[in-house]
Amino acid sequence: MTLPQNTTNSDKSHSRLHPWLKIFLYISLISVIIGVTYRFYGVFSSNSEHSHYVVEQPVAATIVKKSHLPVILTELGTVVPISNVTVQTRISGYLQQVFFTEGQLVKKNDLLALIDPRPAEALKAQYEGNLKADTALLQQAKLDNKRYQTLLKQNSIAPMTAQDQQYKVAQLEGQVKTDQALIKQQELNLIYCHIRAPVDGRIGIRQVDAGNYITEGQSGGLATLTQMTPMSVIFTLPENQLGIVLEALKNKKELTVEAWNTDNTTKLATGKTSVIDSQIDTSTGTVRLRAIFENKNWELFPNQFVNAHLLVKIIKDALILPNNAIQTGPNGSFVYVIQKDSTVKIQTIKTGYNDGEHTVITAGLVENEKIVTDGIDTLHEGSKVIIPENTQSSE
Repeated sequence: MTLPQNTTNSDKSHSRLHPWLKIFLYISLISVIIGVTYRFYGVFSSNSEHSHYVVEQPVAATIVKKSHLPVILTELGTVVPISNVTVQTRISGYLQQVFFTEGQLVKKNDLLALIDPRPAEALKAQYEGNLKADTALLQQAKLDNKRYQTLLKQNSIAPMTAQDQQYKVAQLEGQVKTDQALIKQQELNLIYCHIRAPVDGRIGIRQVDAGNYITEGQSGGLATLTQMTPMSVIFTLPENQLGIVLEALKNKKELTVEAWNTDNTTKLATGKTSVIDSQIDTSTGTVRLRAIFENKNWELFPNQFVNAHLLVKIIKDALILPNNAIQTGPNGSFVYVIQKDSTVKIQTIKTGYNDGEHTVITAGLVENEKIVTDGIDTLHEGSKVIIPENTQSSE
């Protein structure tokens, strides 16, 4: 009988605790809902703030402006002397004396070397003796001819004898002229014994020494004489650029050419060109031009490679942009224009001459528009941008 009573008491105890359990569960549920709501709101707010900063992308910009842009063609050239002479002997003989020093600057007609003149002097003396003898024979023959002609008029001599005497006079006159020519030849050889500079220039390394026997047309000659001032540069131009150069030469007799080193970092000299070769080289599709430089300080040296910068013309008041601002898309070239509300707009443009750093804009932009130059990769139409201090390009 005791067991049923205990069971009844337990049920009553559970019945009294049940309301408090419900209240606790309600409070716990409300707390969980509030916590989840708070976390969701916090995450949403954080993402909103993060998105706000991502949209305002930092970029660099430049202003579209008008400027004068030179049209310059850069081509590889070679320094070529206007005169480059191999000093040769014009007679054979022993080289008696050398008067120049290697690397010396010489003037035209300066004495460079002497070939032994004694053989030529001896021959000249011999021919002069022959001339005297033949001249005396000629005078005697002329006197005889004069007498024969008088006798012929008197019918005191046969006509054949008088005619033979005339032929003898003519023969001796020819011999005298031959003697005179041989003397002149030896006089010329005596001049050739004295080897002189044919042009002004710098003489190179000596090929022969005094005491050697040298011959006419000897390979290498005595030395090479190179004219250093003025100096020329020969460079080639692609045939598709020939038209604008010819057009420029119609307006100006000469075009300015600058010679730069092979790295294009240092300007060496400034000159002029007005000479275009007479034909295009079909194997390369290029035409040669020659530019002349004063080269007073030997800025250019023979056979040196240089970059020739040919100034064709100057495009005045052109709208220009740096090349890094211009992008290429399916519809052609375009740029990002920064609007007043700091958003960007994609603007299609047409371009003209490009000098490697700047491009002429022929259509699509107006002066003073602000264009993005850096930070372009993540931009799209309507992107909001910000330009940090000290990042606006001065181009």
